[in-house]
Amino acid sequence: MHVLLALPLLCGEALGQTASTSDSTVADAATSLPDAPMVGEDSGQSASNPPAVQPSATASATPKGGQQTKRILYIIPNFRAVSSEQKLPPQSVGEKFKTATLDSVDYSSFIFVGGQAGVAMARKASPEFRQGAAGYGRYYWHTFADTLNENLWVEFIFPVAFREDSRFYTLNRGGFIKRLAYSSSRIAITRSDSGHETVNLAEILGAGSAAGISNLYYPSDDRTFTKTYQRWITNLAIDGGTFVFKEFWPTLNDHFFHQSD
Repeated sequence: MHVLLALPLLCGEALGQTASTSDSTVADAATSLPDAPMVGEDSGQSASNPPAVQPSATASATPKGGQQTKRILYIIPNFRAVSSEQKLPPQSVGEKFKTATLDSVDYSSFIFVGGQAGVAMARKASPEFRQGAAGYGRYYWHTFADTLNENLWVEFIFPVAFREDSRFYTLNRGGFIKRLAYSSSRIAITRSDSGHETVNLAEILGAGSAAGISNLYYPSDDRTFTKTYQRWITNLAIDGGTFVFKEFWPTLNDHFFHQSD
């Protein structure tokens, strides 16, 4: 402001100077003025105390939820679940083998195999195994072999052969019916390694192959077409239920369990 008030005096003293020199003086005076304060900024505020940065509206609008954990309830393996909106590179052959192995030999797998074996023995699924401790042992190792067998075909061998992504991608959008339909459809639909949707041959053929190969170690009465078909459908039903549970696990976790990795 003081510079602006002094301009008339400067012009009088420079009466004999050329017009170009006067223009240069005005330009130099103008460039010495401080920048105008920002809207809402205190013009007397020191440069060492800048105004507080307001939180970004974009950050506050970031949707919450859809975050998967490595384990469900700290026990159940959840290694193949991908959080909502998470971008991951394609799976390598080694990664597919690793997830199939972890799902098979994780400590929790032995617990659930024990539960499945107990249920099978209670309903006498294979009468030739008989009852008692010896009978339970037979049910147990057959059930474990089934688990290892299916995981290798569904999560490793066929995903590598057909170049399919064996992971489950969380939707976390829309209502209950939409999410239920999406998650249950993952039995038939999956992603390719290139990121496009494709028929889930690894799941369909893998579950069927595992059911057929199990005839190599089951008693003759369990090698019929009907028994093999039942094992195939059971494998698909269990995997479908698992996909549905994984889809809604982040929602359940956010509301009730508040588990974090």
